[in-house]
Amino acid sequence: MEIRILGRDLEVSEIGFGCMGMSHAYGTVSTQKEAEELIEKAIDEGCTFFDTAEIYGTTEDPHHNEKLLGKVLRPYRNKIVLASKCGIRFDETATTVNKPLIPDGRPETIKASIEGSLMRLNTDHLDLYYIHRIDMTVPIEETAGAMKELMEQGKITHWGLSEASEEIIRRAHKVCPVTAIQNRYSMMYRDYEKLFPVLEELKIGFVAFSPLANGLLTAAYHSHGEFEKPGDYRSAMPQFTEEGLKENNEFMSWMKVIAEEKNATPAQISLAWMLAKKPYIVPIPGTRNLKRLTENIQAESIHLSVEEVTEIDDMLEHIPMSQVFGGSKVKK
Repeated sequence: MEIRILGRDLEVSEIGFGCMGMSHAYGTVSTQKEAEELIEKAIDEGCTFFDTAEIYGTTEDPHHNEKLLGKVLRPYRNKIVLASKCGIRFDETATTVNKPLIPDGRPETIKASIEGSLMRLNTDHLDLYYIHRIDMTVPIEETAGAMKELMEQGKITHWGLSEASEEIIRRAHKVCPVTAIQNRYSMMYRDYEKLFPVLEELKIGFVAFSPLANGLLTAAYHSHGEFEKPGDYRSAMPQFTEEGLKENNEFMSWMKVIAEEKNATPAQISLAWMLAKKPYIVPIPGTRNLKRLTENIQAESIHLSVEEVTEIDDMLEHIPMSQVFGGSKVKK
């Protein structure tokens, strides 16, 4: 697989692996054996970039994902780029499926979090460490300063921001150069394209989470009843309601036509489009299916011309589609 550069010098595979779904938000968690098979296959296919977070888990085991990856990735640690995140917790008093997030960007929280993540992930450093959401009660300069300290101590080598605005990115970057932002981005959620100019100016990479709109763009789902309740967040996402699925019929039919023309799948077209948009974009689709994993990674062999990308962009501006899940509510 080709390599892309995040920031000034962080080399990653051009398609990464978002590991959240093994432990959080998509129903029953993966077993260690299932995770081992997925990780081994991903590495065999050329994937070097793996993404987790301290809050990816269950009510019973809130750090399940980091602990799972700590066991599974250990044999490959010197061959991969490992990213995690800190700075939020769930509002456990909420009764909704996707509980609201409570940001905490205090330096003392970040410094405590990195110790827990390093222990659970069985490593002495992280290659990329994000603040998971922006805490508007803490100046971003203080958060960035804490990350700078962690870099000086060798506990992390690069840092980033998730779901950040241009103002926050600029202020953080002045304190400690930002390597990457990780924001939601897909054919159905393009709000953050407005950040492209500042990312290019400051030489910051864009790691795209939910690049397949939580799975809708795989064209594999046709009924709202397919999702586990209450553990699967998709049961509450607008694009997967019966109404949402109907609203997306024309869009998905159009995607299938494009895919057939390229001898590809809709998911592969979605990822290929993203890779063609900018050389610093790295999507991190997640899956628990070996066949789907191979399908995602093979998207890197599908090339779209500038003209084809422009045609797709134009169509995305006009074709009807539903609302798409924009993330768990963040408490102010």
